[in-house]
Amino acid sequence: ADATVAAWLPLTQAAYYEKLKNRIDLIGPNVTGAKIGWAVPASSPLNSIEDLKTKSAEVDGKVIGIDPGAGVMKTSEAAIKAYGLPVKLVDGSDATMTSALKDAIRQKKDIVVTAWTPHWMFARYELKYLADPKKVFGDDETVNTLARKGLKEDMPEVYDILKKFKLNIKDEEAMMAENEEKGAKPSETAAKWIKANRATVDGWVK
Repeated sequence: ADATVAAWLPLTQAAYYEKLKNRIDLIGPNVTGAKIGWAVPASSPLNSIEDLKTKSAEVDGKVIGIDPGAGVMKTSEAAIKAYGLPVKLVDGSDATMTSALKDAIRQKKDIVVTAWTPHWMFARYELKYLADPKKVFGDDETVNTLARKGLKEDMPEVYDILKKFKLNIKDEEAMMAENEEKGAKPSETAAKWIKANRATVDGWVK
């Protein structure tokens, strides 16, 4: 691969970056204000991770997660230990997690899910993050662009576009939701966004 625009730093994917940092070029953030943590429906009486110490029964003693190797899952395990919570982290996938969230909201039940922003579920549902007073999930993160060593010299124009490429979270979540909920092709969603943001894109490629 020449590049990726999906590296979460400084916390979520820190272990991966530490392992590979000498082999890659960190170009820098393309999305700011990114975040990971646990989310609940906006109507939930839960407001803090600490609430789960005494109210875990309201969510069947579970936090619904994604793939077991994901950064947010590793941090979730750390949060359960740090807060001494009587809950079980249930692994699965992004699809099973969002399906469980959809079902809970439809049935007006409470649920805790592993969450990150940007994600289409925040464009689709009214959600809130649980407060994290111990800062286990860290502060706001950035989504970064990484390139292979030598790309700058091999393809300077491509590298320049990657360096300029930036999105805001609301736009990204809206596009994700369109792909997910309306079944649009990502290429069509991107083309629609480019048409509506021509000046921004021209600034990347000129």
